[in-house]
Amino acid sequence: MTKHTLVALVEDKPGVLNRVASLIRRRNFNIESIAVGHSELPGLSRMTIVVDGATTAVEQVRKQLEKVIEVVKVTDITGERIVVRELALIKVHATSTTRSEIMQIVDVFRAKVVDVSTDSLIVEVTGDEEKIDSLYNLLKKFGIKELARTGRIALPRS
Repeated sequence: MTKHTLVALVEDKPGVLNRVASLIRRRNFNIESIAVGHSELPGLSRMTIVVDGATTAVEQVRKQLEKVIEVVKVTDITGERIVVRELALIKVHATSTTRSEIMQIVDVFRAKVVDVSTDSLIVEVTGDEEKIDSLYNLLKKFGIKELARTGRIALPRS
């Protein structure tokens, strides 16, 4: 079992995300992450889907996705050289005594503090999954109040 990254160009229409997710669910795959946004082509969105599965089964899903009318193209970029990023917002408990230590940790990870309140900080971090996991694990000792992650987005290198 390997994490596979599928990139689909789909028509920017209501219900397409639901059809794609339902097809993957019917094939009994768990979607690790799914991120959708506008692409460089007008009227098309780029969908980045991460699933865990055997290569042959994922190839079968890829072929079935291409049969969905609104899907223009699906590529499994797992074996390619790719640039992968994820965004996370982490709300961490902060007191006047821990605030500077948290900010030093955030600075080491080249993350940003995007909101400050009397009892917490919201940190924005981008990078690969390991970087986000590492920062999260270091901030856990202060108390994580909330976490929001985008999931993987990826593009093949030229």
